[in-house]
Amino acid sequence: MTHPARIGGTLVAGGKYHDIDFARLRLLDLLAEHEHARVRVVADYEDAEAIAGGAFLVSYTCDVRPSIEAQQAIRAWVEGGGRWLALHGTNAALDLPRPNGVEAPRAFPVWAETLGSQFVAHPPIQPYEVKIADPEHWLVAGVEGFETDDELYLCEYYGRADLHVLAHTHWQGDAVGFAESDWSAADPEHLVVYLRELGRGAVLYNMLGHCRGHYDMTPLVDWYPAVERCSWDTSQFVELVRRGIRWVLGHDA
Repeated sequence: MTHPARIGGTLVAGGKYHDIDFARLRLLDLLAEHEHARVRVVADYEDAEAIAGGAFLVSYTCDVRPSIEAQQAIRAWVEGGGRWLALHGTNAALDLPRPNGVEAPRAFPVWAETLGSQFVAHPPIQPYEVKIADPEHWLVAGVEGFETDDELYLCEYYGRADLHVLAHTHWQGDAVGFAESDWSAADPEHLVVYLRELGRGAVLYNMLGHCRGHYDMTPLVDWYPAVERCSWDTSQFVELVRRGIRWVLGHDA
């Protein structure tokens, strides 16, 4: 009887304004479905040498801004064959509060270009439709389009023509509360899940997965009134993450 070889990698879970504990636990549960996967958990990207020493990277962060050295090291790791499943706010840098609304400084250009996108704003949380863009691709095949009440990420894209779109949505309007709020004349297509190939490796980005508890907006407020689980409560999102984990562990179907 043969057994799969041990594979090691990193989960980066940290940052602001989200229930990082909840996301970390859910992701570790999904990673634990693969007993040969050994996972180290850290809160930022600064131990880039250790990240680059692993076979895979999964990230759930918000406003975690890597040093330029970490940005370059992780990009080189991807180009050399690394696989990275990036979730939700990995591409977000936020400055708040600001008089004109939440600002999204272009604080990590190498990072954003590696990921293929940078968060700019989102409209108020409300239901929207996630549509499957490439139903033949195994990462989304058989997953029906679904409605979610997640944050709808409005982004700048890098190398847009080279991003393999797996799921998307369409929206135009006002991202109330953000400095760059007017999206009424923007391209209505917004990417939800895509693959970004770089060298011999790739990034699989899934914009969904917002979560927040009562204590996750400190020091702005001591008590946030709502508990938000958004796409984590949908079977489709969990299935997409499950497949993404299979992908970072080296599967291609």
